[in-house]
This record gives sequence, structure tokens and C-alpha cells, in this order.
Amino acid sequence: MAKKLTAAFVNTVTTAGKYYDGGGLGLCLRVDKTGYKRWVQRVRVNGRQRDLGLGAPPVVTLAGAREQALEHKRIIARGDDPFALRREKRNSLLFSDAVQMVFEEKRPEFRNEKHAKQWFSTLNGYAVPKIGNLSVDEIGLQDVLRVLKPIWQEKNPTAKRLQQRMEVVLTWATVSGYRQGDNPARWAGNLSELLAKPSKIAKPVHHPALSLNDAQRWWTALKDRDGMGALALKFLALNASRSGEVRQMTWNEVDLTSGVWTIPASRMKAGKEHRIPLSNAAANLLNSIERNSKTDLVFYSSSLKPLSDMTLSATMKRMHKSDLDAGGNGYLDATNGGAAVPHGLRSTFRDWAAERGYERDMAELQLAHVVGSDVERAYRRTDMIERRRAMMDAWQRFLDGAEEQKIISMGRVQT
Repeated sequence: MAKKLTAAFVNTVTTAGKYYDGGGLGLCLRVDKTGYKRWVQRVRVNGRQRDLGLGAPPVVTLAGAREQALEHKRIIARGDDPFALRREKRNSLLFSDAVQMVFEEKRPEFRNEKHAKQWFSTLNGYAVPKIGNLSVDEIGLQDVLRVLKPIWQEKNPTAKRLQQRMEVVLTWATVSGYRQGDNPARWAGNLSELLAKPSKIAKPVHHPALSLNDAQRWWTALKDRDGMGALALKFLALNASRSGEVRQMTWNEVDLTSGVWTIPASRMKAGKEHRIPLSNAAANLLNSIERNSKTDLVFYSSSLKPLSDMTLSATMKRMHKSDLDAGGNGYLDATNGGAAVPHGLRSTFRDWAAERGYERDMAELQLAHVVGSDVERAYRRTDMIERRRAMMDAWQRFLDGAEEQKIISMGRVQT
């Protein structure tokens, strides 16, 4: 008899093959060459050996697969055919299966694999354990509340995303013919009457930003650091960019002749192409990097893959610790007292731009934020790239401590 599988093995195995679970249930975990896993139970019905599909991890856990396999054995023992029973319920769909089906349908919509995994893991981690075995046409308001209430107060941002994703799954189930009636996961006029409004619960958590008073000594300390992580952090600071935009940057996005870095829409949070004017310092930094013929990435790890977000964060943490060890105060957010992080550098730049009198729209465009109403955006035909270039040159001079002392008046700052 085969040795019983463990949950840890099911979660980590990637080698293609068939892995049998002991216990006489005929349960097997099949892993294909792509790493995709699925549960299969081999049974004998009316003298014929057949395979029953039981779903796929992680939606169907080892315990869940065993429970299904045992139930099929009971059905066969009493003389019934589990295949026939399935056919009778062909219009019924479990919530766990619906999650998997919607996930596969929506996968092309996600900007990257990380966002796809987050969408799936939220549902799989909170909703599936409680209502995964319910048919989508059975799920009601109380079932949705059973999922949301335990985390609504303590983890409201996560709970709100969970509510939205449950609503998507159940809407899909309705239009696909698996359920009828109102969507019990709908917020407006439904859950909004039973749960506290997120705005009354969730307190926005801002990324700790580098104080303007510390910016120049921080920049001086960073310029003394070597390594690909430090280079990426310097480039991020010079352009006030997001970490992911820099870490996944490729040489074919850069035109050093015109001094423009064009980030494709597929890599932007707003889903729209974004042009960044390269200051002299940013262009010189890129020219100093030796290109690797084995990858088109500008900033890459030892395995020739994009740097991890932790690489940049770790560089800032080490800088903070080094300053503390030298008797300094470190690099802290002036408001919340937290140690500054890479994403907070965008706030530092935004504060600098406001203090120096740069137009709000121009600074927001540099940060790739959505500016103005739909009508205003429809009529705007420029992204102010050359004016932003002058602004980013001034930002670089500020970091280097060579900024002119007079305030640049370029319009009223809107707060």
C-alpha cells in the first residue's frame, strides 16, 4: 500500500508524475510537466475501472480530496454510480470550482503574475474554506457574511477586496446559468446595510517617506554604495518611479538619444503607456551599466532575473542601520517616524515639487498619477515631457546639494 501523502508534499511537489495516497481510496495526485496538479480517484463501477476528477490544489486540499474520495466509495458501496450522479447534477457548480474557472477566464486581464496570484489566494484563503463546498446556487447572504465578518474590522482592505472578488465570481455564475436571483456579495443596497463602511474602519497606511531635510545626506550615502540593488535605487530616486517599473525595466524601453524611457501600458498601474524624461544624471547612470548579452533587463539579479522588491528595500534598511551605527538618527518619516522605504521616495519628490512651486499636474504626471477629469484628459494632448525634464534636472541638483536657492514660480500649488 502506498505511503500516505502529506499536505506539505502536495503544496511543494513540482516534479511530473503520479503520487498515490495510501488508505485504499484510490486517490492520486497527478502533476504534469508544467507543474499543474490535479486530484484523480481510480474506482471500479459495474466491473469497469474508471478515473474520477476531484479538482486541483490548492482549491481542493489533501483533506478535501480524501473526503470526496471516501464519499465516492460510500456511493459505490450502496450500489449507486458516482458518474451518473454527477451527470444528474451537471448544472450544479461548487463555489470552489467557480473560483478556479473565473480565475482562468480573468487571467489575461492581470498586469502580472503577482496580481493574478493575489486575486486567487484571497478567495482561496478566506472564502473557499468556508463556502467552497457549497453550490453557487445555494450561496446566500448569510454565507457571504460568514466569510466576511471575521476579518471585516481587523483586515478591512483585504476583506473589501475579498467581497469584490466574491461578487465577481457569483456574477459570473449567474450570467453563466449556474445561479439565479440577486448577488448576495453585492455591496450597494445589500452588504452596505449590514457591514461598517470601509472608510469608517480602514485607516490609510502611508509608506514611510524620506524627509526633505535628510534627502541630500541620504543621497550622498547612496552614491557611495555599489551593486545592482544600489544602482536600481539610485535610478528610482532620480525618476520618482515605482519599484516594479524600475526592476522590470528593459533596454528596448530606453532611447538614450532622445533621453526618454517609455514604460509600456502592460507594466503600468494605470494601464497606460508612460514616458519619463531622463535627467542628465539618470542618463549617465544608464550609460555606466555594462549590458549583459544574456538578458535585456537593465537591472538584474545574479540569476539574470528581475531584482526582487526586497533587494531595494534591504538597501534602504542597511543605509538606515549604518547611519544609526554612526551615531546619526537614521532616515525617518517626519510624520509617522518609520524608517523610509523605496516607495516613500515618491512622496519625498512630491513634497519637494510642491515646496518649489512646480505645477501640481506636472508633478502628478511624473508620478504617473491620473490627473484631471475624463473630459480634461480627453482634451490634453501633451504629457509636458520637456518641462518635466527641466523639473527632474532640478530635482537631481537638489539631491546633489547644488540647487539654486530661489523658489521657482510655475503656478499655484493645489493641495
